[in-house]
Amino acid sequence: MVLKSVKVPAPMVPIFEEAEKFVNKYFDSFYSNKLEGKISISGERYILLNAKSLRVNFAKNLSEAMGLSDDMAQDAADNFLYILARSIGREDAKRFAAKQQVADPVAKLAAGPISFNYTGWAFVDIFPESKPSPDKNYLLIYDHPYSFECDAYLSVKGAQSVKPVCVMNAGYSSGWCSESFGMELDAKKIMCKAKGDPACRFVMGVKEKLAGYAEWALNNIRR
Repeated sequence: MVLKSVKVPAPMVPIFEEAEKFVNKYFDSFYSNKLEGKISISGERYILLNAKSLRVNFAKNLSEAMGLSDDMAQDAADNFLYILARSIGREDAKRFAAKQQVADPVAKLAAGPISFNYTGWAFVDIFPESKPSPDKNYLLIYDHPYSFECDAYLSVKGAQSVKPVCVMNAGYSSGWCSESFGMELDAKKIMCKAKGDPACRFVMGVKEKLAGYAEWALNNIRR
């Protein structure tokens, strides 16, 4: 089997291949009934959301509803969406681990980027510099090519953002990995195509080490 829905360092490939087989089978069971307004996958209820409505227009509507400045509304929207996506990531990780009946943290992690791909968030490219260990030295460095948040922003705004826009991508991935490894992890966006950077790039680790990891990645990784 050739790994297609995620890119990972060579030592991780066997674990991710097993996860890809499982996720492929999970998403093969797709059901849609227009008379019932129902979409389900492997018996789980799903919904489709427009990317622009979720990621771009939410801040504008929040500004109008609460009388906030554009900057304040954007910060509030970013914080809310990060927490929301983090919560969704945690719950998805918990459900997939139970369905797969896996206990190893990396095996729990593996289904995350693949299902992330299948549900339209982004492709995931995990870097070989990553060290996903179940301790304070945990480090994950990864790109999200084709990020739905970045694509949605650029399709509407048509200009560069002054800051990274992929907060839901960061929230979801950190929530999934936090649940998988049984420890609190955060993700930080260090590059963003919406800012004119060549990639949408993230680092993930424990909060007290995240700033140092971000600086190291920016200074040492050339891709």
